[in-house]
Amino acid sequence: MTASNAGDPAMDPGDGRPDATGPDILDPVTMRLARSGPSERPRTGGRLVSPMPADRLWGWVGPLVVTAFAAILRFSRLSVPHAVNYDETDYIKDAWSILQHGVELNPIANPAGYPPGQSFADNLLLSGGTHIFAPCSGYSCGEAVTHPEVGKYLIATGEWVFGLNPFGYRVASAVFGSLAILLMCRIARRLTRSTLLGCIAGVLLSLDGLEFVLSRTGILDIFLMFFVLAAFGAMLIDRDVSRSRLAQAVVLRPGDEAGPGLGIRKWRVLAGLLIGLACAVKQDAVWYIPAFIGLSVAWDISARRAAGLRASRRGGIVRDGKWLPLTLVVVPFVTYVVTWINWMVTQTGYYRDYARAHGVRTPVIEALYSLFKYHQSTFEFDIHLRAQHPYMSQPWDWIVLSRPVSFYYAGYTNAAGTHPCPATGCPPGPSWSQEVLPLGNPAIWWVSIPAMLFCLGWWLARRDWRAGASLVGIIAGWLPWFLFLKRTPQFDYYSLEFLPFLVLCITLCLGLIIGPARASPRRRAIGAAIAGTYVLAVLILFWYFYPILAGQIIPYSSWSARMWYRGWI
Repeated sequence: MTASNAGDPAMDPGDGRPDATGPDILDPVTMRLARSGPSERPRTGGRLVSPMPADRLWGWVGPLVVTAFAAILRFSRLSVPHAVNYDETDYIKDAWSILQHGVELNPIANPAGYPPGQSFADNLLLSGGTHIFAPCSGYSCGEAVTHPEVGKYLIATGEWVFGLNPFGYRVASAVFGSLAILLMCRIARRLTRSTLLGCIAGVLLSLDGLEFVLSRTGILDIFLMFFVLAAFGAMLIDRDVSRSRLAQAVVLRPGDEAGPGLGIRKWRVLAGLLIGLACAVKQDAVWYIPAFIGLSVAWDISARRAAGLRASRRGGIVRDGKWLPLTLVVVPFVTYVVTWINWMVTQTGYYRDYARAHGVRTPVIEALYSLFKYHQSTFEFDIHLRAQHPYMSQPWDWIVLSRPVSFYYAGYTNAAGTHPCPATGCPPGPSWSQEVLPLGNPAIWWVSIPAMLFCLGWWLARRDWRAGASLVGIIAGWLPWFLFLKRTPQFDYYSLEFLPFLVLCITLCLGLIIGPARASPRRRAIGAAIAGTYVLAVLILFWYFYPILAGQIIPYSSWSARMWYRGWI
């Protein structure tokens, strides 16, 4: 890694502070070249971007090693427990139905007299049965579902390759949960210009219990988090690439004081595609569209200001911003609609015949109108949902880990787990417990609270764009839930969406603790010791909670010792 930036505030030219100092500030010669005419063309453009670390090989080797470590953790005992965990009951059957029938069909109902609280369809598929859907013929006989298709397509891919079994319906989550670690390393490296800090961010995310469990569960949230993080990564690359292009353009194509336009930018198109895929996993990701638009405008204005363009606001808002409706609105929207193609080309999907029943029979228009009315009905249902659930929580609970959702729990009277306790509870005497609890690592979530507050102050006082970008990611994923407090239930694991941005806040703080390369060796040694101790604490807590994250069978007393709060039970 290049240690020079590991602990620097990394003030950007676009931070807008006249008194800022550091390796990224435009020097007078660069400013003069940026304003020069065609006859004074320099060999290189203005320096608007901090150079990436020179250790390109280690910039990939380090993140790949961290990713391999995370993948080993996630794939180990992936089929345990041999059960349908929590909301897997919905998504793994929907995925299998899409694979077999193109759309989600209703599962078969429980026979008369079937034990309450159990699912006949779930037990049938766990025993190897695949005929788990009620007959469906004609129009609109499919299942009413509230979430889009992409996450189910990915789960279905694993089921297609490995079959309808615990490994098959969890393997896609494990793949994307592991790849998210690689993304985290590379994104944090680009954000901090430090391979060391990039790898630290990846290690932190890999050791979080919430990310770990959802990487081993066949539900949608891990895919949502992955695509949001990938879209943010594309935005960061676009920021660097566009600044380099602007530095050349202001010299080679000088214009008025707003500066030259950069046209449609491919990395923003990719960001729009990825955020569209995130919305096609869960519509919650839609809040990242205005968040990314805001970041884009702010970054474009600051880049033009750094290039010495006096009309930087007009250049950023008009000349760059005019393409934002296309790249970050139209592209996500079209991407989202296209992902419903299976539903549109079949006739059995829920609400599929709405347009035809109301006199609209024009090809394509008929399918799109039915899709619109389907969404209208599901949004109304989702927003006005009022239900009680023993594991429901509110958004302020998530950050302090006060009410995680138990995905699976079983009690046994023997350590091998072959003698389950009766439904009424385990009898007196020794007993053993097996649980899958998506509990965030306390050393990450609780530490993220002061880290967020520090980053907020850091951004306000120093205008450090990295702190601001990380906070915007948290705001877009967390604060919208406060608008729907009457909507119940809400669950703790919804917070996975903004977990990577919490990790970025912590990583930025660790960079400051380690200190810049120009600091004294003693200062750097103390900072590195503090940061290393923190990472070690994260590792120890992950190891301590691992049995209840991975469904190991442990003595009841050991399980009880890990229940630090009543809300965890």
